[in-house]
Amino acid sequence: MTSINPITASHILQRLGESGQPPERGVELINVGNESYLNVLEQEYFDRQLKGGASFKLVQGYFGGGKTHFLYCVRDMAWRHGFAVAVVELSPTECPYDDTLKVYSTVARRIAMPADDEMGGPRYGISDLLRDLVDRRVEEAEVDYRAQGVAQPAQDARRSVARWLRRDVARTPCESVSYRKAVVEFALGWLEEDYERVGRLEAWLRGEPVPRGEVRDWGVYEEMSRANGFLMLRSLTQMIKGLGFAGTALLFDEVDRNLSVSAKRSQTIGDNLRQVIDLCGRHQLPNTLFMYAVPPEFMRTVVPDYPALYQRLKTPVPLSVRSPQAVLIDLEQLDLAPKKLLSAVGQKLVPIFEEARGVDFDDELQRENAAMLASACVNTQFEVNHRRLFVKTFVDFLHLQMVDGEHKLDVDAAIDLVLEGHEALAVGADTEDDFQDF
Repeated sequence: MTSINPITASHILQRLGESGQPPERGVELINVGNESYLNVLEQEYFDRQLKGGASFKLVQGYFGGGKTHFLYCVRDMAWRHGFAVAVVELSPTECPYDDTLKVYSTVARRIAMPADDEMGGPRYGISDLLRDLVDRRVEEAEVDYRAQGVAQPAQDARRSVARWLRRDVARTPCESVSYRKAVVEFALGWLEEDYERVGRLEAWLRGEPVPRGEVRDWGVYEEMSRANGFLMLRSLTQMIKGLGFAGTALLFDEVDRNLSVSAKRSQTIGDNLRQVIDLCGRHQLPNTLFMYAVPPEFMRTVVPDYPALYQRLKTPVPLSVRSPQAVLIDLEQLDLAPKKLLSAVGQKLVPIFEEARGVDFDDELQRENAAMLASACVNTQFEVNHRRLFVKTFVDFLHLQMVDGEHKLDVDAAIDLVLEGHEALAVGADTEDDFQDF
C-alpha cells in the first residue's frame, strides 16, 4: 500500500465514516474495481488523444454507485498529467446545465491545480490559478538569473514574466478577444501590484456581473451572459493551454436525483451536450477532457427524445481495452463483482484506520470481517448504493473493534450492522450530502 500520513488517513475516515462520501484527498488509496477504465483513460487519452485533441465521455452509474468517486480518480490522474481540473456538481438551483453562464461561473470558481502542500487542499478558482502561475514563473526566472550572476535578478525576473504575458500569452488563439485580454491584464495587474485592476478583472473572470465601463480600460468590451456562456467556457480552455498547462479536464456530476425537468430545459441540456461533443471533434476545446456523469435513466428517458444527441451517445459497448473510442463509461460494469469489490475496499480501509488511530489490528481477522460484512451488505440490500452503506458501516465497526477489542463477525451480527447502517443513511436521505456518491 502507498504510504499515508495520519492526517490524510484521518480525513479519509472522517469522510467515509460520517456520510460515506469519497475523500477530497487520498481517493486512490481506497479505489478498487474501476482500474480498467482508468487505465484506458490514461493510456489512450492522457498519453495520446488529449495531447493533440479533445474528448467527451459519458459516465453512467446509479446514485451511490461510484460516480463522484470515479470523477475524483480522474481528477487526480489529470493533475498528475499537468491538467487544470474543475469538478462541478450540477443541480437545478446552484448550477443547472441549461444555464451556460452559471456553468461557466461554476467552472471558473472550481478550476484548480493540486496543492503544493500534501496536507493542504487545492486553491480553487481561475484567479488563484493565475496568481500562482505568475508567482511561480517569477520565482523560477529569478533562480535562473541568480545562477547567471545577473545584477538585479528580481527586477529582471518580473520583466521577463511581463514580456511572456504580453508577447506569448497575448497571442494565444482564443475565440473571445475580451477573455484573452482579461486573463493577460489580470496577470499583469498582479505582477505590477495594481490591485484595482486585479479586483475588477477577477470579478469579470468569475462570471460576476460587472458593468462594461469598469473593465473597458483593459480592453474587455464583452459582458458575460447566458448568450455567451459557452463561448467563455471554450475561451477558458483555450487560455489554459496558452498559459502552459497540459490541458483542461471538465468533470460534471449530475447530483439531482429527479430528472423530470421541463421539456424546454431538457431540450436545452440536450442541445448543449450535443454542442460539446461536436466541439471536441472540431478541437475548439483544445486538449480538453469533458466528462458528464449521469444516472442510467438519463440514457433511457432523456437522450432518446433528441435523435442528434442519441446518435452521438449510443454505443453497443462501453469503454474498454477492446473499444477505447467508446463514449460510455458504465460504472455498473466493473472489474470486480459486488461482494469482492466491497471486501477489497474493506481490506484497504484497515491500514488507513490503523494509521489514523495508531492501532494494530489482526489483518487476517479484519480481512474476514470485511468479507463477512460485504456479503451481508450485498445479500440484504437490493439497492445499488450499497458501497456507501458498506464503507460507513465498516468504519463504525472498526471503531468498535478498537474500543471493545477485536472479535470475529458472524452472519447475524453482520446483518444487524448493515440494517442499522441502512436506517442511519435513510434518515439523512433528503440531505444534499446524500447526493454525493461513493
